[in-house]
Amino acid sequence: MLRNLKRIWPYLWKYRRGWAVGLSSLILKDVTGALLPLVVRYAIDALTSGKRLQVIAGLALLLIAVSLVKGFFQYWMRLILVGISRDVEYDIRNDLFGRLVTLSPGFFARSQTGDLMARSTNDLNAVRMMLGPGIMYWTETSLTFLLAIGIMVFSDWRLALLALLPAPLVSFNVIFFGQRIHSRFQKIQEMFSDISSRVQENLSGVRMVRAFAQEDAEIRRFEKLNRAYIAQNLRLARLQGTFEPLLEALIGLTFVAVLWAGGRQVLQHRISLGSFVMFNTYMSILVWPMIALGWVVNLMQRGTASLTRILEILDQVPAIATPPDPAPCGEVRGDISFENVTVEYPAGRALGPIDLTIRAGSTVAIVGRTGSGKSTLVNLIPRLLDPNAGVVRLDGIDARRLDLQSLRAQIGMVPQETFLFSATIAENIAFGMETATREAVESAAELAGLASDIEGFPNGFETMVGERGLTLSGGQKQRTAIARALVLNPRILILDDALSSVDTLTEDRILSGLAHVVAGRTVILISHRVSTVRSADEIVVLDKGRIVERGTHEELIARAGYYADLAQKQTLEEELEAI
Repeated sequence: MLRNLKRIWPYLWKYRRGWAVGLSSLILKDVTGALLPLVVRYAIDALTSGKRLQVIAGLALLLIAVSLVKGFFQYWMRLILVGISRDVEYDIRNDLFGRLVTLSPGFFARSQTGDLMARSTNDLNAVRMMLGPGIMYWTETSLTFLLAIGIMVFSDWRLALLALLPAPLVSFNVIFFGQRIHSRFQKIQEMFSDISSRVQENLSGVRMVRAFAQEDAEIRRFEKLNRAYIAQNLRLARLQGTFEPLLEALIGLTFVAVLWAGGRQVLQHRISLGSFVMFNTYMSILVWPMIALGWVVNLMQRGTASLTRILEILDQVPAIATPPDPAPCGEVRGDISFENVTVEYPAGRALGPIDLTIRAGSTVAIVGRTGSGKSTLVNLIPRLLDPNAGVVRLDGIDARRLDLQSLRAQIGMVPQETFLFSATIAENIAFGMETATREAVESAAELAGLASDIEGFPNGFETMVGERGLTLSGGQKQRTAIARALVLNPRILILDDALSSVDTLTEDRILSGLAHVVAGRTVILISHRVSTVRSADEIVVLDKGRIVERGTHEELIARAGYYADLAQKQTLEEELEAI
């Protein structure tokens, strides 16, 4: 708990002036509110003692004035303190998103998208309620309680002592129920994450669900999760339903005791009627702090549980980051070297040891069976992965010494799994370059062989694509991703099986269009098609994470190895298709 408060302190300290003004308004509001029963006492005593009408009218005006002052400060208290909680929520949300986009792929492989969404929305809202209404009402009720009890003790310590009798029981209830509310709410948030993940997966994979006729099965799974979530919420509701009535019962007993003891003192003329009414007014004022105590404890327990979940993400250290003193990364030539590089995954070794040099301006193709380590190899260049052993150098400099943003700005990459955002085609193409002009976007689309398709779209480049490019075909998505890489005008271009979803005619057209674009650039092609890689300056064949063949198309055909077998099979397939 203390550690969490220490972590959240910088967010609160940023708005220290606002906190000072807001808490000052709160104090002034509580002080003026505590004066109201005193004015009531003097007014009633003035009535019962036969004071002149002018005195009573003056006290009535004073009562109105104090009430107006209290309302004025109450308005600013709520406006400032609740407003600050919104500002803090804004800051935490930005930091949370900023941390998420810097974390390595390994983190997301271990995390569910729905869980991350729940922490970014539901949990963050609970933290805001704790830092805004929670802190405000905790301070307000505590101060109101102290002021009211102080005046009551000063007026009649015996009656004040009677009013304080249930305090130990209230404390016990707060501690007992507070711990249970905390643990149950944490469980509820975890279950909400599971529900969010299930919804996200079903919406993303809606085509697969329909293709396998699993709609009813998925509805049943969701219903089971939802039922468990409701059951857990009902358990929490039953707990709160016991907690708050217990507090109210204790308050009711206190009222009965004070009415009985105070009434006897009025009848015995030991206190005035005004003092008795004042005492009961203070008791009424204390009702809110005692009732609010349960609500505030609930807010605080929910907030601390959610804060723990948010801090778990903020405490994540990016596995891949820019070093403290990065080497300068100017205009990249494009020389790439892998020196005794090894990559290990939890399931075993994926790559290595690898020794490979790619000359600047050359085109190198990488082929191999599925799972041979092709994508792992190219992911090392922009540091989407770091090797477990060995060094990847760019222009002779260890890539881990370079500024990460500058390094990636020099690389245009089309990954094996194409991802498009729910935006226009133009926005998707220009995604990596905010300053891209319409001419650059259209030129990139032309080079990627996408321009003719876009002409047939209802709104051309302004056509919206669905989430993950759902409204486009597989080939159109891949060509959009190629255009997105080309618009960057990168020194290094990586195409990770980027033409697998297009036919051979479209592939030839795209490669022909790229021929003059790639001149002078370092190009790395990953493909299963011999037609894609045959014109490369060098072809590298991977098998089980190791280089087993290297050479030009003609040299590898002459060796009669894996590549030659692949070429022969594809030639036969083409001949059969032609027949």
